[in-house]
Amino acid sequence: MAWVCFIVFLLCIQESCMTEDTSKLVEHSKATFLQTLQSGKTSFVYFGNEVPPTVGLFLQHLKKSADALEDYGISVAKVNCTKERVPNYCTGEKVLTKVYLFRGPNVLKNFDIDTVFDVDAIVAHVLFAVLFDEVKYVQTPAELLNIERVAKGLADVVLAYVQILGLPEHRAVMEAMFVYGAKYQFVLTTGGSVLSHMGVDDPSSLQSGLWFLHCKGAESHSDPCHHTVLKRPLTTLNIYAFLQLMEAPLLTEAQRDPSEVETVHSHLRTPLLFLFTQADTLALDRESAEGLAWRLRGEAGLVLIHRDSPGVKIPREYNAAYRLPGEGSPVKYFTLKDTEEVVSLFREQSLQDGETKQEEEEEEEDWTVLDVLDDEVAESVYRERDWEPDVDLISELTAGTFNRAVNQSGHTVVLFFVRWDAVSMAFMQSYMEAAEELEDVPDVRMTSVDCGEWTDVCSDGQVTAFPTVRVYRPGELPQAYRGMLGAGSLSRFILLARVSSPALLSSAEETRSFLGGQLYRRNADLSPVRVLGLFSSGQDPGTQSPGSALFVEAARLLRGEMMLGLFTDPQAEKWAEDYAVKLPAMLVSWGPRAPIQPCSLPMSTVEELVSHIQRSVLESFPELTVENLPAFLELRKPLLLLFVGDEEEEEEEEEEEEEEEGGSRRRGVVRKEMRSLLSMGKLDSYLPCWIHTGRTPSGKAVLESYLGSVPRLPALVLSQLDSGGEVFLYPPEKPILSEAVLEWLQRVDNKQEQPAGVISDEAWAPSVPFYDFLSIMDEEAPGYAAQKAPRLKTGGKQQQQEEDAEEEVKGQGGEEGGAFEGTFHREPPAGPPAHHQHPDL
Repeated sequence: MAWVCFIVFLLCIQESCMTEDTSKLVEHSKATFLQTLQSGKTSFVYFGNEVPPTVGLFLQHLKKSADALEDYGISVAKVNCTKERVPNYCTGEKVLTKVYLFRGPNVLKNFDIDTVFDVDAIVAHVLFAVLFDEVKYVQTPAELLNIERVAKGLADVVLAYVQILGLPEHRAVMEAMFVYGAKYQFVLTTGGSVLSHMGVDDPSSLQSGLWFLHCKGAESHSDPCHHTVLKRPLTTLNIYAFLQLMEAPLLTEAQRDPSEVETVHSHLRTPLLFLFTQADTLALDRESAEGLAWRLRGEAGLVLIHRDSPGVKIPREYNAAYRLPGEGSPVKYFTLKDTEEVVSLFREQSLQDGETKQEEEEEEEDWTVLDVLDDEVAESVYRERDWEPDVDLISELTAGTFNRAVNQSGHTVVLFFVRWDAVSMAFMQSYMEAAEELEDVPDVRMTSVDCGEWTDVCSDGQVTAFPTVRVYRPGELPQAYRGMLGAGSLSRFILLARVSSPALLSSAEETRSFLGGQLYRRNADLSPVRVLGLFSSGQDPGTQSPGSALFVEAARLLRGEMMLGLFTDPQAEKWAEDYAVKLPAMLVSWGPRAPIQPCSLPMSTVEELVSHIQRSVLESFPELTVENLPAFLELRKPLLLLFVGDEEEEEEEEEEEEEEEGGSRRRGVVRKEMRSLLSMGKLDSYLPCWIHTGRTPSGKAVLESYLGSVPRLPALVLSQLDSGGEVFLYPPEKPILSEAVLEWLQRVDNKQEQPAGVISDEAWAPSVPFYDFLSIMDEEAPGYAAQKAPRLKTGGKQQQQEEDAEEEVKGQGGEEGGAFEGTFHREPPAGPPAHHQHPDL
């Protein structure tokens, strides 16, 4: 996979280039420092004029913190006051011992270097200052209760305790606050009576802690904010998982076997407890289960299984089961007699797991928690979050270097991207591979612009979509890349874009050489198709037909996609006569042995001409691939799909026929029959095409989704995408012959054939819920990602819900061995009433 290759690449770089300085620490001159202040961005800057040992150690930590703070849009820099005298900052006795946090030209806070003594302290204190308006600080229970009173019905509260500011626990809390600050009200305390108020028996023995106060569900000010405590060490990963668990449903109900139940707890390394119920005790069992769920919240997920459902096979002697986290963990059944028994079971297990796994979590990143991301593309944002271009292959452009770079001679390729865009980050590896492939091409320069950093460059260039790739040449408009986001497609485009478009042909011999492929022979592999525009010359010698200007502009827009030539000689009239077409005209060639296809040219607008040229170069009987499918679907015709495989070619090897039609090789008797129908014009209302399931493995998946199974190949299928999504299968027992195919199509048109399947019109949603940190910040409080301070009253209403369709349960009441057997429902619930629950999955 791409991300594995990327990580291996980074490890190789680390091994071979240990001495290379890759820090994000910026060394400012006076001019660049003032420019940074004017940009309005947040920066953390140290001013110094010499480096004693103590300051040298601080600079090492400052250099490391630059990488961490870059993720939050904060640049870290230093100014050498020996070389650059910055007024107000490079003077005085404290010049060596102070470091300043700026937002634009304003100083948010200055720190002694003894306060920001290492990377954790730097990140913690800087984020604390940046988010100062977001965090509340309490020293007494009364202050905390006042915050709870304001938050009730609006937002949940996260209370964090850190013994000393600047420790790793403080950093973990601040990083969580940066992401979740618009969703929850964060509160910090350094101990005292607040810990006793939260139920801590010995506050002096507690080094750090975190509590989640459920205030959002409180309907009146008299309702208490029940709280849940995080029972794991205060790390970024543990806080993330804990907050995810707080958003999970309090109680999940299922009508399937415990081994088939999956909830968000499974992704967060949290055990599941299954309690069994039946129809006649459901209400009482549900109330008891909710009480138990409140006691185990954050430690275990609780699922209520309807044991009298048809798909549930549970031994009657058991009324409970549990499953520990981990892939392949079995479901263990037991008989539960007392709630304290199961509470002790899970808390002991939690302690054991914490002791055995904590060291592993510190040494190795746990990717399992990240499985709750939406898909591979979004996951790449995290996996490649530290991506930096190889400066030898890809030059990073800024506002100061962009214009100079794109006006150099040759071809300058610019990638416009933003680091928080999933597709941009997924495309990075392809762009790097293309740069490596084109490294030895002398007139091509690969560059990039981070639009999150240099917004003025991208706005001036009207870049509104990411990623965007453009090719710049001096004196010309930039050429946009519209192809697939793969290294191969991008490389072909760049190489083909080096050829002038259109090629201005001056003689009949040169024109024949262009159509036959001899002219620009080295580019034949890049674009097998060649398009020639034929125009009459003007009345005056040396002048051109007015329509040729439109063709020139269309050729400019299509540069990099195909080879185009222009012939405006008086001999163009004779060429048009030879091919029985009137000027202006177009000739399409697929190679020296393929027949040239003539067609007329509409001279209306450039856009229509571009569209006409693109449709004209489409093959009449193409092999469908991932790359060309979108172009053919735009024709909006019913797809007449022929599925073939390696087996067919082996069986017909002796009868194999090779011919070039539309520039590609065709094989097999079946395809010969289809081509004969095309030559007779019998398939003009359809889009005949074929898929080789060996070269395009997804073809089998398409065929199976159409029909529910994969029939014997070759198989002919008619897919009516734009008229109900019905799919028809040519009778497998009949040979695919031209006349039989025409009869079958006629029966389909006359409604005499039954569809073999229907293409569902369902949305292609991600396999798991999408979890986007930026959407949390921006949806809850617009502008929060730009470090604007929202008020508590704008607290989020976002709740991610998944619909869990419940089948109607047929009552089988009265059977022995029911769920709880009335064991627990006499015990009052330990949490708030049912209306305080989170929505069900």
